[in-house]
Amino acid sequence: MPTPAERKALLFFAVVLVLGASTRAYRVLHSRAPSEIKAADSARRSGLKKPKRERKQRTPPKPSGPVDLDVAGEKEIEALRHVGPTLARRIVSDRDSFGPFGSMEGLRRVKGIGPSMVEKLDSSVTFSLVPRPTNTVISRRSELPKARRKPHRRDMRP
Repeated sequence: MPTPAERKALLFFAVVLVLGASTRAYRVLHSRAPSEIKAADSARRSGLKKPKRERKQRTPPKPSGPVDLDVAGEKEIEALRHVGPTLARRIVSDRDSFGPFGSMEGLRRVKGIGPSMVEKLDSSVTFSLVPRPTNTVISRRSELPKARRKPHRRDMRP
């Protein structure tokens, strides 16, 4: 059995439902639908159309020549084929952190750029700066040396 509060809520929803249905029925019975339909048909025949909104250009313009990844900005890199905004951001942040790439091998240190991506980008990118020496660059997090665990005190007993 519903509680008194639930009964009041059910009664309220029933009243709202009946009022909504009766309002809709009144509008259907007393509407001027035939004249509105004729107006819409005559507008369709005359060729009137709603003006379309101009859409913002989502894809950046394609670069005219090779892009220099050692100095290019995020938008220029994003204009390359197969490079989205996230990868362009990663390329720029890696270059800012570790210095210029210098070659395709240097570019491979960026997460998300593997051998197949290097092949795709090979003809559309160049490198103008000298890369940092390879011994100072930590290429990927997975290649970092593993931290050695401190021996447990029970292992140190003689």
